[in-house]
Amino acid sequence: MRALTYHGAHDVKVDTVPDPELQDADDIILRVTATAICGSDLHLYRGKIPTVEHGDIFGHEFMGVVEEVGTGVTAVSPGDRVVIPFVIACGSCFFCNIDLFAACETTNTGRGAILNKKSIPAGAALFGFSHLYGGVPGGQAEYVRVPKANTGPFKVPGTLSDEKVLFLSDILPTAFQAVKNTEIGKGSSIAIYGAGPVGLLCAAVARMLGAERIFMVDHHPYRLAYAQQAYGVIPINFDEDDDPADTIIRQTPGSRGVDGVVDAVGFEAKGSTTETVLAALKLEGSSGKALRQCIAAVRRGGVVSVPGVYAGFIHGFLFGDAFDKGLTFRMGQTHVQRYLPELLEHIEAGRLTPETIITHRMSLEQAAEGYKIFDKKQEDCRKVILTPGSPTIEAPVIETTAGVIPAL
Repeated sequence: MRALTYHGAHDVKVDTVPDPELQDADDIILRVTATAICGSDLHLYRGKIPTVEHGDIFGHEFMGVVEEVGTGVTAVSPGDRVVIPFVIACGSCFFCNIDLFAACETTNTGRGAILNKKSIPAGAALFGFSHLYGGVPGGQAEYVRVPKANTGPFKVPGTLSDEKVLFLSDILPTAFQAVKNTEIGKGSSIAIYGAGPVGLLCAAVARMLGAERIFMVDHHPYRLAYAQQAYGVIPINFDEDDDPADTIIRQTPGSRGVDGVVDAVGFEAKGSTTETVLAALKLEGSSGKALRQCIAAVRRGGVVSVPGVYAGFIHGFLFGDAFDKGLTFRMGQTHVQRYLPELLEHIEAGRLTPETIITHRMSLEQAAEGYKIFDKKQEDCRKVILTPGSPTIEAPVIETTAGVIPAL
């Protein structure tokens, strides 16, 4: 089969690799009909995540049709159309039984944290996300072996296109969990740092839940312009504003700050010179710039929600400020399976239209170019969808600031 494989930092290729085979009784083989490049994939692409090996298959946002099932599979059958959660959960351990699927203690035999070796057992394995998270081959391929298929695959109706439901695999439940964690509701205010795919869907979810004011911070004008047009956010460009948190605070009642804040940026935030030097010296694993801004922007008693990926030590965490303000922090991988039925209802009712963030539709063979475009933010790229074989969805025209180009 054909699959996108890793050959070093900023070097990925579509290669011919062996077809996957059933290994356990509860495995299935999935024929992929649509997959996507996630912002988290860029951490791997840039060589920022440890334990990525030559030849690893990327991709944790994918869906398709069940081709083959193991003898112990009862939840799905050949021919079923399913979305695959990026979190691989057994469904029966202590954490799965309390709906903390991302904390599943049986699917990842590695250590439980990047630096803290005492964090045992590890959390759930993830598709296509390094050997730190199980080393399970990902979905940017023609076929995928899906373990624990009685818990993961989620059936979707044939009346909905792949594009409408594909993001149930990761970024839509990630955004939903992130916003729900802030506890905002009708009339609330929220700030979202990062206008990438997760940040944009956070804005969509916040608007659906009744947020009155949504502030969005980023430094790509085209992403801010889209968020303002699509979700009515108040855009703040941090290349033009030295202190977005101060700007946000001054626009809230009593200058108290927002009710909740989402850090959808994570450890690759554009930080200070000090942080750049510390990272180069391996003394710091993450930039704390976005997190410090979140702590500053939220009101006393508010919630800081962190779906953005962090790794290792952070310089200048400002824990004293967080303590003084009585903040709550909620973070971690998404418990995808918990949210899928509710999110599918929102999609079917038209309350959420996640497919509108897509800008580029490409074949799997063009995946390396898709990574380059997404990484460099070329052609006003918001989200890249890859289709193995011949595309099954008619590609619309992409409108960009550079003009009108045909979608690939």
